[in-house]
Amino acid sequence: MTLQLTVPNMACSACGDTITKAIQKIDPDAQVNADPKTKLVSVDTLASPTEIKQAITSAGYTIT
Repeated sequence: MTLQLTVPNMACSACGDTITKAIQKIDPDAQVNADPKTKLVSVDTLASPTEIKQAITSAGYTIT
C-alpha cells in the first residue's frame, strides 16, 4: 500500500531522515520518500495508515 502524506513542518533533509527512520522502526522494509521542498512523504508499506501516521507524529511532526 502506498500512502501520500503532507507534513507541513518538515523543513530539511534531516527532517526527512528522521521521518524515514521513525517509519522504518515500524516497517523495516518500507520504502519512504520524504521531500522537504514539497512537504510530501510517500510511503510504500505493509503497515496500516494509522501506524504510519502515529510514527510521524511521535517523531514530532504534524500531518495535514
